[in-house]
Amino acid sequence: MTHVEQVTVERLGHKGDGIAPGPIFVPGILPGEVVEGAVENGVMAAPRIVTPSTARVSAPCSHAKSCGGCQLQHASDDFVTEWKLDVVRRALDAQGISAEIGSVHTSPPQSRRRAAFSAKRTKKGALAGFHRKGSDVVIAVPNCQLVTPKLAASLPMVEALAVLGASRKGELSVTVTDSLGGLDVSVKGGKEIDTELRSKLADIAREYGLARVTWDDEALTRLPPYHQFGKAQVVPPPGAFLQATLAGEAALLQAVTDAMAGAKSIADLFAGCGTFALPLAEQARIHAFEGEKPMVKALDHGWRNAQGLKHVTSTARDLFRNPLLPDELDRFDGVVIDPPRAGAEAQVEQLAKSKVKRIAHVSCNPVTFARDTARLLQAGYRVTDLRVVDQFRWSTHLELVAALTKD
Repeated sequence: MTHVEQVTVERLGHKGDGIAPGPIFVPGILPGEVVEGAVENGVMAAPRIVTPSTARVSAPCSHAKSCGGCQLQHASDDFVTEWKLDVVRRALDAQGISAEIGSVHTSPPQSRRRAAFSAKRTKKGALAGFHRKGSDVVIAVPNCQLVTPKLAASLPMVEALAVLGASRKGELSVTVTDSLGGLDVSVKGGKEIDTELRSKLADIAREYGLARVTWDDEALTRLPPYHQFGKAQVVPPPGAFLQATLAGEAALLQAVTDAMAGAKSIADLFAGCGTFALPLAEQARIHAFEGEKPMVKALDHGWRNAQGLKHVTSTARDLFRNPLLPDELDRFDGVVIDPPRAGAEAQVEQLAKSKVKRIAHVSCNPVTFARDTARLLQAGYRVTDLRVVDQFRWSTHLELVAALTKD
């Protein structure tokens, strides 16, 4: 049933939509704004702003109203920072945690080094970009203000891949990473690779100067798509996890390094390709644990070819099913833990039983961060530093890093 209402938005939801009493969900609206419009099934899809918020700004990107890539370009930077801090505070309060939040680091525009573009063939060629808000329709984003200039300029290449290997009814997912060796491209959803497609992919790689093109699980490499982790150069496997921006990675690394000050032997849990392990190896012996064997291999290769690092060992281990036990953890002066969004309940339970003195807890989910941190506090740890890193500018996401110590 559809009816017209005038409402005042009270807060933002976890997806960035305004929420008015009812509840009524109002996309693109900020707390305190008075809006009116037709409401259908609890959603005011096309609101008219009657009274705007002082935090409302002109979106820096011309695609902000249509593109689904960003949720908060209509809000001032100060508002977004305070809102994200409040998200963290609410998550901590829900677990009874009292901790002072220190610095907030926000990555600049045009700094995201990886983007998952969508691409479809058309009658005249192809179209590449992001999905329209709330839709599977692909829209072009030629002047995207979120990604690095190299990624923004890669859309013609993504379209060429769609012309080459997408069906007329299907959609390619093309993940492009801005590596120091050149663009690293991973394609999913295309037709099955064969000799002809391999040859044409090689042509596209040469034409656009790509470092690597991976079609499903087959990689064609021209140049190593490497990243610098401290003194080590690492070539991640296709599609491997990387921090979203260089600035955000640096802020997280600084917080982790500060938390591990004085440690001589460190366990890095959920280590990935060595984002933290390899720079920390400049000051301490490292044992890195990661569930994905290709990432472990990339980390080890990076360490073996670097100069000036202390000993780094690495083990492929599923820390969800097979967490390190207290007697294993007690061999280390410090532990770095950076789990996926689901957190690391099983591993944190073992950490809580250990004698480890220093923990650096990195998380991209305030809710699971608070849950896992609460368990550590119950075991006698205390939070000595807590920082927010906003690598996901104009989105509802954020990252946290806490230093915990135990006497």
